[in-house]
Amino acid sequence: MTELAALTTRTRNIFAHIVEAYLKTGGPIGSKNLADVLDENLSPSSIRSAMAELEAMGLLYAPHISAGRLPTDNGLRLFIDGMMQSGDLSDEDRAAMTPHLNGDESMEDMLKQAVEGLSGLSACAGLVVAPLAERAIKHIEFVAISDEQILVILVDDTQHVENRLIPRPPGLAPQKLIEAGNYLNHRLRGRTLGELRRDSEAESQKLEGALGQMTADLVKRGLIRDTTNDRLSNSDMVAKSLIVHGRDHLLDDVAAMEDLARVRHLFADLDRQKELVSLLSEAETGNGVKIFIGAQTPLFSLSGSSLIIGPYHDDSRSLVGVVGVIAPTRTDYARLIPMVDHTAKLVSDILSRHGS
Repeated sequence: MTELAALTTRTRNIFAHIVEAYLKTGGPIGSKNLADVLDENLSPSSIRSAMAELEAMGLLYAPHISAGRLPTDNGLRLFIDGMMQSGDLSDEDRAAMTPHLNGDESMEDMLKQAVEGLSGLSACAGLVVAPLAERAIKHIEFVAISDEQILVILVDDTQHVENRLIPRPPGLAPQKLIEAGNYLNHRLRGRTLGELRRDSEAESQKLEGALGQMTADLVKRGLIRDTTNDRLSNSDMVAKSLIVHGRDHLLDDVAAMEDLARVRHLFADLDRQKELVSLLSEAETGNGVKIFIGAQTPLFSLSGSSLIIGPYHDDSRSLVGVVGVIAPTRTDYARLIPMVDHTAKLVSDILSRHGS
């Protein structure tokens, strides 16, 4: 936090009070009001000097001439990442979020219940990006494209083609590529990539006996999920869908026509599901709750909204999807972050128990 380290203790204290006042009231706060609430005895002119410094750093702005100051999106980001203390959920909150989840539901029902519980307790729009059913593989082929790399071509039963690159073992003969492809294609029979992967792992010794160590390793490597960036994608022939619950919550704080216009922009953004799934897929990198504020979220740049999301994983710790909330930029982040984190971990736990 280079910017935070550059602030004096006095300036940090002033900055924190301005952000906290904004999150509480939504309005700007001026130097005279700050002088009344600050613990240290500072004159309004000293406070204005500190505010000017924060404004020059891009952390504050004045909504009107002679008005107080508000945090910019960058300022809010700095406060959340470096100064805010997140709360914790009570046992009652945890129970209220997912009262009926026991792990016996289908994945779709489990995710719907989880996002409904999150939306209800947070009073925000809840969302989850979930995998659609994994498609059956129709054909697999290994093609050497250089001395160092092999192209694995996967074709599913909808004719969708996925290409992935894997390292080529030194000394691997071209015939071994054909053997690996023939071995897998003979065993397809409508199986998904995940099923082929699990079969290969369960029959590891049998696979090595039939093909030899080098070819067996090639088969296994060709079936492994690509986790180079640990991002959501269409890898593993799995498409992603978006579930949004609680859109009505986005209308709760509408107090003016400009707020209504903001929410209309947001509804339009939510209807562009493909772009939102792509945004979440590119933005999420695998661990911990992530927050995207206002203009920092390209898709929501006109709607003044924040996105708070957490990843959930399967039993192999592979990234499956994300769950989270859409909230106004001025919201109770300290309360929402543990809610999102708890929901993501709960979903991960259920998926882990199902997979074990």
